[in-house]
Amino acid sequence: MAKTKRSTSTRLTLLGRSDARVPASPAEARLETFPNPARRNYRIHFETDDFTSVCPVTGQADFARIDIDYVPDRLCVESKSLKFYLASYRNERAFNEAVTNRILDDFVRACAPREAIVTAQFSARGGIALTVRAEYADKKTSPKKLDRDGR
Repeated sequence: MAKTKRSTSTRLTLLGRSDARVPASPAEARLETFPNPARRNYRIHFETDDFTSVCPVTGQADFARIDIDYVPDRLCVESKSLKFYLASYRNERAFNEAVTNRILDDFVRACAPREAIVTAQFSARGGIALTVRAEYADKKTSPKKLDRDGR
């Protein structure tokens, strides 16, 4: 057991370090992981109300609440690395839909979950609020989807 703890802590570069800096962009950020401590299916929920990105057209800040729900497989995402990853969007110019889907893609690439859902609730601008929900289900563990004819 001690070997697992030692090898896990050497891979985590942000946890326990007060000198760590927020990456300048999502491309520089790294979602760190650790071995899933359980074999059963269970859900993990992350949420933050202080997500910010930038509109690619107007250059104005877009504020959002980000919720990430996932069922881990072999790896779990370490929360401080997720905090730094999400903060790296602060100066990122992208449409809300692209941001949400990129977060999901990066998250899936980092930990290969059984399922993951990213929901981004962007604050109203011009009287219209926008919510984007992107979903991922591992083809190995999810039931087969039927087409319109039930096949």
